[in-house]
Amino acid sequence: MKWTVVGFWGGHPEVGEATSAYLLEEDGFKVLVDCGSGVLAQLPKYTSIASLDAVVLSHYHHDHIADVGPLQFAKHIEKYIGTPKGSLPIYAHQMEPDKFRSLTFDDATHGVPYNMGESIDIGPFTFTFMQTAHPVPCAAMRITSGKQTICFTADTSFIPELVPFAKDVDLLVAECSLYKDIDGEPMGHMNTLDVGRLASEARAKELLLTHLPHYGEHADLIEQTCSIYKGKLSLAKSGWNWEG
Repeated sequence: MKWTVVGFWGGHPEVGEATSAYLLEEDGFKVLVDCGSGVLAQLPKYTSIASLDAVVLSHYHHDHIADVGPLQFAKHIEKYIGTPKGSLPIYAHQMEPDKFRSLTFDDATHGVPYNMGESIDIGPFTFTFMQTAHPVPCAAMRITSGKQTICFTADTSFIPELVPFAKDVDLLVAECSLYKDIDGEPMGHMNTLDVGRLASEARAKELLLTHLPHYGEHADLIEQTCSIYKGKLSLAKSGWNWEG
C-alpha cells in the first residue's frame, strides 16, 4: 500500500501546489482521496488521470472537492481523444443530496454512496467511514489492505471517538490546521496538541501532519506536536510518500 501527497494545504493552494488530495495505490489499483483546488495540475506528476480507478471524497468543502469539476471534464473528453476507460466512480456521502448528485456527469463519472459507520471495499482496499466534528458532514477514513492500515482524519476538531478509530494504525494522516494556542473546536479543526494527543492515545506507528495553515512557521507544528507524540512524525509536502 502506497500513500502519496498530491496536495496538503487547507483553504486554498499556495503557488504551484494544491489543497487536499492523496493518491492511494496497491497492485496497480489507484484511488484519489479528496480532489481539492489545484489537484488536476499536480496529479500528472504522480499518475495519469486516465489511470485512476476511483475517487473517494471526505466532504464537500471546496478545498476537498474543487477540482472534481475539472476531473469530470477531463474524463469527458477521453472519448474524443481515443483514451476512454469508462465512467469513474466517485464515492461520497449523501448527507448533502444536491452535491452528491453533482458527482454524476454524463458518462464520465458517477456518484457511489457510502454511509457513516460502515465499511465498503474499493479495489484491494477496505474503507471504513466515521463522521467527524466539522461544520458540514465529513468522514474520517480507516483504510486497510492486507496487514497495513492508514487512517485519514479529514477535517475535524478533536473528538474521543477518533482514538479507537485510529487505533494502532501504521500511518495516521491528521489535519493540523492550527498552532497550539488556537482552540480549533469552534472551527471544526485540530491544533498541534489535539493531533499529538490523538496520535499518542491511538498508538499510531507514524504520523503525517497535513491540511496545513497559511501562517506561522511550519517547523513549530512539528515541535509542538512532538511535545506529546513521540513516534515518527513528518510534515506533508508535495510528493511525500509512504509505503507499507
